[in-house]
Amino acid sequence: MADIANRYSQNIEGKFFVDNQCIDCDLCRETAPSNFKRDDDGGFSFVYKQPESEDEEKQCKEAMEGCPVEAIGNNGA
Repeated sequence: MADIANRYSQNIEGKFFVDNQCIDCDLCRETAPSNFKRDDDGGFSFVYKQPESEDEEKQCKEAMEGCPVEAIGNNGA
């Protein structure tokens, strides 16, 4: 389970975040491309935009549920 204490600083504030367990598998960027980006220098994904619609919310939840290392969290904010 993702840990808010280990979230990457690149994440935009809001309920979804990526922590330091990310293995850069690309699943979240494929599933929710409007919300996740890759940090090319660090080799990990982060949330660059919190969901602004039901579709984006659904895609972020799908990315979180599909993450193979559970690096995506939802702090419920």
